[in-house]
Amino acid sequence: MKNNSESDWFQVWFDSPYYPLLYNHRDDTEAVFFLDHLIRHLNPSKDARMLDLACGRGRHAIYLNKLGFDVTGVDLSPVSIEEASAFESDRLRFYVHDMRRLLSTNTFDYVFNLFTSFGYFKRNHENELVVKNMAGTLKKGGTVVLDFLNVEQLRYRGSKSEEKLVNEVVFTIRKEISGGKIIKQIDIQDGATRAHFEEQVSLIGRQEFDAYFRNAGLEVKQIFGSYSLEPFDPRSSERLIYIAEKP
Repeated sequence: MKNNSESDWFQVWFDSPYYPLLYNHRDDTEAVFFLDHLIRHLNPSKDARMLDLACGRGRHAIYLNKLGFDVTGVDLSPVSIEEASAFESDRLRFYVHDMRRLLSTNTFDYVFNLFTSFGYFKRNHENELVVKNMAGTLKKGGTVVLDFLNVEQLRYRGSKSEEKLVNEVVFTIRKEISGGKIIKQIDIQDGATRAHFEEQVSLIGRQEFDAYFRNAGLEVKQIFGSYSLEPFDPRSSERLIYIAEKP
């Protein structure tokens, strides 16, 4: 089992049963911790409409709905959306959608793009288009929250290799920086089954993100460096979390 298409690595990998297994440590507890801090900080009204863009299997969208908000989750992966749809209600819905296309216009009070669900595409203008689509789907005065990894910390750390055993499945992971991307090679041994997948995320730092938001007509209000919303430090912060508003 191998992903041979560079252009659709995310479709192949995210629909694989090994993807949620490898990242099973990214659990509901982490989502609750982050979102509790965000909601206290943002203080949205109870009638706020929220979009979880690239929602995966819906852990953030589901919790936001439990807090009482009207939430829409969209993701390119049919497998993820099928799983998330089991939690649908009159105030929680999920759709298969490519974030390079505008979902709707002036619809949402908040757009969340969380857990490094950005920078997957080969061409830079596609990443910029995603930010413009976030702005387009926001109401005036609406807010974008974009949670990305801190590429400066990754540059400082350099290449990395590790092996993980999860439910008797062995993951051998090699991470390197090459060609303006963070490339993660993932080799899997599951009994007699062997598989290979790849992740590619563009090295996008503050300068690039600032330009994306500015060109989309969004005003950056705050930048945080962790899920507890600590101040961002280029050298030590694990995350790069933007909060931007549509005037």
